[in-house]
Amino acid sequence: MISTLWTLGIIFLSLSCVHLIFIFTSKKQPKKDFSGVFMRVKTWWGMFAVFCIATLFNPIVSLFSLMLLCFFALKEYFSMMKTRKADRRLFLWSYLAIPVQFYWIFIGWYGMFIVFIPVYVFLFLPLPRLLGKGTSGFLRSVSSTQWGLMLMVFGLSHLAHFQFATPEYGANLVLFLVVLTQLNDIAHYLISTYLGKRKVVPSANPTITWEGYIGATLITIAAAYFIYPYLTPFDSTFALFSGLLISLSGFFGSLTISVLRRDLLIGDQEKLKMLHKSYLTRVDSLAYTSPVFFHVIRYFFDFM
Repeated sequence: MISTLWTLGIIFLSLSCVHLIFIFTSKKQPKKDFSGVFMRVKTWWGMFAVFCIATLFNPIVSLFSLMLLCFFALKEYFSMMKTRKADRRLFLWSYLAIPVQFYWIFIGWYGMFIVFIPVYVFLFLPLPRLLGKGTSGFLRSVSSTQWGLMLMVFGLSHLAHFQFATPEYGANLVLFLVVLTQLNDIAHYLISTYLGKRKVVPSANPTITWEGYIGATLITIAAAYFIYPYLTPFDSTFALFSGLLISLSGFFGSLTISVLRRDLLIGDQEKLKMLHKSYLTRVDSLAYTSPVFFHVIRYFFDFM
């Protein structure tokens, strides 16, 4: 708990310094647009508040806070879809899957937790759409909804499972994962914005560059090496590997979901513009890093 408090305290001070630096810089350079940076800073404060609740309190409080995170993330995802009246019942069933998924975590039934959404929800999700007697757009509607459940519920729900899978290390492992994932996103964004030249996929996400990817990977690996003794039971080799793993999976998560969003919002520039102001869009990397990190630890270590 002491190491967790120290880590959260350092994050708080770092965010405060970054916020003050950009406030000072924006006053010195009033003609320059810092709105994107300020939106990112506000997002980081929101993420900091959520994961303070998820790591400082008992696992039940953490479970409910992360369940709400999944709910709002899925709700935001559905808001990007072009929907029909026949889709409403489909969305209702999707929301009902969230408490069921977290119930498997609560009772410690790992086997059902890991197959509920990928298998059972996948097989029976088309049923409410069929009962709605809607055939037009059936495949796009059902497949898009399943994508949302896999990313925003199944992926993010792994964050809650850490504390139930390993009560001794769970909270600190969540903090380790979140800190590195967010640091990777921050480094990637800042390096790509101010130093990046070679874009990875210009048509999908013009802000992601190879310079940002390489710089963010090196920073994330270095951060993993410095903080692993305080938050994890890993050795130095696995800590470095964890930094690389989180950076790679976070990069692919951010890139994939960025493409997915733009596909869903083709022709709706107003929603696409508003999307950049959303807090919950910043969990895209965590939707990838959480399950990857969880299952790699479970494979290599007995305490999971």
